[in-house]
Amino acid sequence: MGMDTAESSIPGFFAGRSIFITGVTGFIGKVLIEKLLRSCPDIKEIFLLMRPKKGIGIDDRLKNLLTNKLFDKLRNERPSCFEKLVPVAGDIGTEDLGLLPVDRQMLIDRVSVIFHSAASVRFDDSLKDAIFFNIRSTRDLCILASSMKNLVVFVHVSTTYCQIDKYVVDDILYPTDIDWRRTIEIAESVDEYILKILTMKYMCAMPNTYVFTKMLAEQVINDYSESFPCVILRPSIVISMLDEDPIKGWIDNFNGPIGTLVGGSKGILRVLYADPNIISDYVPVDWAIKILIITAWKRGTKTISEDKTVHVYNFSANKIKKLSVNQIQEMGYELLREIPFDTTIWSPSTMLTNRRWLYYILMLLLHILPSIFIDGVLILCGAKPKLLNLQRKVYITNNALSHFTLNEWNFNNAKVLDLINSLSVENKDFRINYVDVNIREYFKNGIIGAKIYLLNEDMNNLEVAKRNRKRMDLLHNIIKTIFITFILWILYRKNILSNIVNAIAYIFYINV
Repeated sequence: MGMDTAESSIPGFFAGRSIFITGVTGFIGKVLIEKLLRSCPDIKEIFLLMRPKKGIGIDDRLKNLLTNKLFDKLRNERPSCFEKLVPVAGDIGTEDLGLLPVDRQMLIDRVSVIFHSAASVRFDDSLKDAIFFNIRSTRDLCILASSMKNLVVFVHVSTTYCQIDKYVVDDILYPTDIDWRRTIEIAESVDEYILKILTMKYMCAMPNTYVFTKMLAEQVINDYSESFPCVILRPSIVISMLDEDPIKGWIDNFNGPIGTLVGGSKGILRVLYADPNIISDYVPVDWAIKILIITAWKRGTKTISEDKTVHVYNFSANKIKKLSVNQIQEMGYELLREIPFDTTIWSPSTMLTNRRWLYYILMLLLHILPSIFIDGVLILCGAKPKLLNLQRKVYITNNALSHFTLNEWNFNNAKVLDLINSLSVENKDFRINYVDVNIREYFKNGIIGAKIYLLNEDMNNLEVAKRNRKRMDLLHNIIKTIFITFILWILYRKNILSNIVNAIAYIFYINV
């Protein structure tokens, strides 16, 4: 591999190199593996940190991972490339990543590029668990990286939301008064019950343990950046694929607006605690992976003696037409008439409110009471009740997300835009077209992706799904009409209705 080729060509930079990736079973991890294998075909090998599960070893977990439709294109065109994938047993939740000494030495001897995308993304994790998963694991990986003589770049996947105590976030590293070393010591020594009581005070302005620990993980990277070249990439909310790279609309989780539309279209999510007018920030996963690889290449061509700074990049939807929460809802439900899901428990509809008192009332009327009624019917029929438990999870998720659905941020991404604009023709596989994004088409493909890849539904059954949707709409309208008629009847019987009519007539007469 020539130095000139490595500096000008992204595939040339990765040629002959051994890569180490954490978080490989996650959304970003899967797409990163696929993109590296497909667009950088001369990579030597990719080590994958994987946690053995009960009854399933890391080799079997890797085989299961590769059955995902995401890898179909590679499987058909270059099936031998999967031989470059080497699973390594480990666990980011345990000290020293749970690595065996022999595996640790193998990584030290052979790895030259690290992508650290592993993290716990749960907002309701205990502070202790979040510290272990997101801060201590980053420290332990940095310690490992410090021993790697061939390391040319360490890329840490953060999030734009780790700085949400600021409403304008620049692509710089922000200082903090909280010591990450002391934070790890506290998690390792303080009783979990006491730590739970002190969590909100310790996190100060941060709304949950995820963003708090991701903020401190950036400080870990900064403190180790004098030992090896480092990159911090902060994507915003990562959702379905935009381009055919390799599959339009591919998605593997219910995060973001696609998950909200799925919940609403199924009749499960009837009310969302959100400001309808805020504009949220979402980026396609295929674009996030391209930026991840581009930033690794750009930083990796400069040695630590040439540049000791941490390269920080925000990757947000700036320069893309963005929609408000309400606009996404309206467009999404319009698309869901064209592409309904197979099974629903009620006619699709989600009300948005940023008033807490109204949210609680609507939650009780539209979520809790119907769930109790339906579960009661299920019990009478000898079936297992499940809807109330599901709605409890919906409520917890709604509350956990409320800080993000009620506020708006501006994430500056000038550095990423400069990187994209400076790419040469030989790196065309990594180019991003910000200009010609059709938002409606993107969400349409996202809904199709959710239907196929999340819900395992067949697009050939679309007509049956449409007929089922019409039946649900009809049933909804009938019950709504009966309910309104019943209320009016009660008002009439109690002479309340006539009093209301007389009052309106009197007001009108006075105004005239």
